[in-house]
Amino acid sequence: MNVSWNKCEGGAWCSLNKVDLPHVHFNGMEGVYVIWHGGPTPKVVRVGQGVIRDRLNAHRQDKEIQAYAGLNLYVTWARMDAQNRDGVEAFLATTLKPLIGDRFPDVVPISVNLPW
Repeated sequence: MNVSWNKCEGGAWCSLNKVDLPHVHFNGMEGVYVIWHGGPTPKVVRVGQGVIRDRLNAHRQDKEIQAYAGLNLYVTWARMDAQNRDGVEAFLATTLKPLIGDRFPDVVPISVNLPW
């Protein structure tokens, strides 16, 4: 499945802690997301799904995720219908091996294009 991963203004990756979550863009936005840190060896920190504004806002408060803030936390998301989200999240978790998160949907993975 081909998805459209979102970036911020100017085509730059969005900072998790600075992206404008109250913006109208996020109204009713549901889908999947990937959070990663920069630094000398970038790594995926967390993948997930749900109401994007709510999930990203929660991750801004999550001490485990924010422990990587010194390496610059980035995020991208893609709109996705509920029937495919579990499978896509399972694929992202298996493929990207996030540093945080140990319970992912036990379903047949649905492969998608990666953000990068």
